[in-house]
Amino acid sequence: MDDRLAYIALNMMEDVGPVGVRALAEHLGGISAIFDASEGELVGADGIGPKAAGRILAQRDKLDPEREIANAERLGAHIITPMDAEYPDALRNIYDPPLALMLRGSLQARDQHSIAVVGTRSPSHYGRENATALSQQIVRVGFTVNSGLARGVDTAAHQGALQAGGRTIAVLGGALDCLYPRENAALADEIAGSGAVMTELPLGRKPDKTTFPMRNRIVSGLSKGILVIEAGVKSGALITARQALEQGRSVFAVPGRIDNPSTRGCHQLIKEGARLVESIDDVLQEFEFLMPVNRMASEPTELELALEDDRFSDDERAVMAALAEGETDVDSIIRLSGMATARVNSLLLGLEMKRALKLLPGRLVARAH
Repeated sequence: MDDRLAYIALNMMEDVGPVGVRALAEHLGGISAIFDASEGELVGADGIGPKAAGRILAQRDKLDPEREIANAERLGAHIITPMDAEYPDALRNIYDPPLALMLRGSLQARDQHSIAVVGTRSPSHYGRENATALSQQIVRVGFTVNSGLARGVDTAAHQGALQAGGRTIAVLGGALDCLYPRENAALADEIAGSGAVMTELPLGRKPDKTTFPMRNRIVSGLSKGILVIEAGVKSGALITARQALEQGRSVFAVPGRIDNPSTRGCHQLIKEGARLVESIDDVLQEFEFLMPVNRMASEPTELELALEDDRFSDDERAVMAALAEGETDVDSIIRLSGMATARVNSLLLGLEMKRALKLLPGRLVARAH
């Protein structure tokens, strides 16, 4: 068995991970040697005891990496290993690089400049809109957006990148044939068409509580930095942020309402030294050696463009100006605009019909992107 097939076969093994495989390869003189070694030779490797050696011996003759390759191709995918040029250099240098990656779509050299955007599966309107808008801005300055295809912030991040015509990479917490969540199947197809959908998990492996932390280390490992948008203190996004720090990546966080439990994880990260993000410039300043920081600075904001739009009356502009800070309650708009309640309510309905804003539950109003 050649080294490339050996990587794929070892990736198919249960309870055999990248760290143990690396120790075995160093001890035996190569990856393929693992398939010819005796139990005694396996046990001689650092961290490999009799139980681990027994698991390898019990599985290694039952695996068919060529069949895995053929099955992947039937799904429109291909498998890459550290032996392949397409394998990301960023992942080669983490502590536990994947033994193999099953990939729909393709990776490109420019993907080495990427930002991960992650957060809660149940974002507020504020969180969802920020994930979309910031991801759009990230790809517009030439970065790729990485995320985990989960519900909520991940989905909004992928969608924002695609809407702006940029590249995005989705890393799955299950096998390609066990896509989760199922409602994102169409989104995964769209991502594969202009970016990549990938997983290290072999075909047939369903997602569970152990696979998502594995997924998260790849999301952060692929990225120059990770941007967290709405995350509770026990959120998986915070696990990804911790892994990013261990991998030497930059960590960014978007602040939110102090009474929203879904923002406390972001605030905790900021207290611990994460860069507070109010706009794309806060991200770019961290990577000024890669991209010019002022590239987006001269571009007008969406609010500034709206206030100059001839479709809107002076009163409508006054209402939209009251939304400069984002999500705002109707009473505050009435107070800031100085207009009567009935007049403001009428203007809000008209602006919603023009798709300039959104009326939310709890008498809240938000700008529409």
